[in-house]
Amino acid sequence: METLTEQLPRSTTLYTAAFASVALSILVWLLRRGDDRASAERFGIFVGLWAPTLLILGKIAEDRERTRL
Repeated sequence: METLTEQLPRSTTLYTAAFASVALSILVWLLRRGDDRASAERFGIFVGLWAPTLLILGKIAEDRERTRL
C-alpha cells in the first residue's frame, strides 16, 4: 500500500499550481466584483488560500524527489 507522499504529483506541478491559484484568486475577485463585492472578496480569498497548501505539498514532493535520487 502506497503512502500519501508516494502518491503526490511532481514538485514542479504543485509549485505551478500554487502560483496559478494566486493568479486565479485575483482573476476571480476582478471578474466577480460586479455581482456582490463581499461574495467576490470571500471567494477570492478562498481560492488564494490554496497556495500555502500547495506550496507545502510541493516542498514535501521536492524532498521526496531528492531522497530518491
